[in-house]
Amino acid sequence: MTISNEPGIITTDDHPIRHHMIDRDAMKVLRILRDNGYSGYLVGGGVRDLYLGKAPKDFDISTDARPGQIRKLFRNSRTIGRRFRLVQVFFHGKEIEVSTLRSLSEFDLDGPEAVLAPNNTYGSLAEDAQRRDLTVNGLFYEIENNTIIDYVGGINDLDKGIVQFVGEPERRIVRDPVRMLRAIRHAGRLGFTIAPESWQAICANHDKLTLCPPSRIRDEFLKDLHSGSLSEWLALALESELFFGIFALYKDTLFKKEDPKERPYREQLISLAQVIDRTALLAKETKTRGLANDFLLAMVLIPWANAKFDLIRQRLKGAAAFRFSKILREALDKELGVQLNLRRSIRQEMVILLSNLPQFLRHQENNSWPKWIKKKSYFKSCLLFCQLYSESLTGEQADLKLPSFKQEHQRQETAKHSRSNGRGKRRKTFSPAFSSKKSGIFGLKK
Repeated sequence: MTISNEPGIITTDDHPIRHHMIDRDAMKVLRILRDNGYSGYLVGGGVRDLYLGKAPKDFDISTDARPGQIRKLFRNSRTIGRRFRLVQVFFHGKEIEVSTLRSLSEFDLDGPEAVLAPNNTYGSLAEDAQRRDLTVNGLFYEIENNTIIDYVGGINDLDKGIVQFVGEPERRIVRDPVRMLRAIRHAGRLGFTIAPESWQAICANHDKLTLCPPSRIRDEFLKDLHSGSLSEWLALALESELFFGIFALYKDTLFKKEDPKERPYREQLISLAQVIDRTALLAKETKTRGLANDFLLAMVLIPWANAKFDLIRQRLKGAAAFRFSKILREALDKELGVQLNLRRSIRQEMVILLSNLPQFLRHQENNSWPKWIKKKSYFKSCLLFCQLYSESLTGEQADLKLPSFKQEHQRQETAKHSRSNGRGKRRKTFSPAFSSKKSGIFGLKK
């Protein structure tokens, strides 16, 4: 794409953004910057979403003030970031991110070609626009004249429904491969198409995603997991093969020769993504936190567990069930835990959900729930996991009560925290994860 040194100025008559549409605290930050002699602009996704008539999730701001100067203006703030210093200004349970305009050093032809090159350099508005990942995220809105400033053709792409990289796609991907995930995310969420040159670069460089730190890849994926648009994201991630840069364990599974009597693993994955989207959209509607990361990640792994362990057909009890859970845990640790840098507690919760799924499906089919299983600490979460998996098979929506599930999850976290501090007492109501009072520890008879 062509980058212009002269910006396009979109005036009030040609765009729908008005001051009352902008978060009150973001407007306060912009006014304080202006009143103290600094320039301040609403940037990125906030401008994009307001232009499209959507409610922005975040209102990020860029300014010519340096981080230290921003901190002096806003005492309710802190500085974060390694590669580039940002200031978070706090307001009643939310924060506004304020960044200093960055320079064009990334595009210096004599500069380093390293992945994630250092970028703690400050610059002009034009330079900052050219550092943005996508054209639709390279827009600036200023409150003084109520205008949108566009150096990268972002307005034209918004009007046409196109997602493309700012600058030369191959170069932008090499400098930060995570930009590929952002491109397919916005295309999926907005229902846009990816420009041919950008799409070709993504498909040709999908394997470079693994050059990024596991924690960055994990955090980017978690955004899509909770977005309500995972199905659209998944279609693009599978087609470009970016999906396998996150879940390498699926590379053989989705191309594995399947039993013609069984539902294809790819189809299972797509159905589960649709169920996850329903839970995410319901969480937004009800303004709850939604399902936990370990719960949703376990749902994504059901087809893998079916392919590797024939999970749903497992009929194990007692010591055999415990051994199976250990095997499952070892495989998950080896094939995903390190790759996504998942905490041990998250991996353990995923194993509990997956290993108990066959048993819960049997009890659900017979509509028989023994007292001992109802007393398990994991009963509610495993029951919901089972119901949502059944929804992916039948299409019949499970009775999803997110607030109560959230409270249950928080109760478990509180109990864990208390035990780790040595102050908690074991609840008499619950038995260990793989035991019952009648049959002893790990299901072994007394």
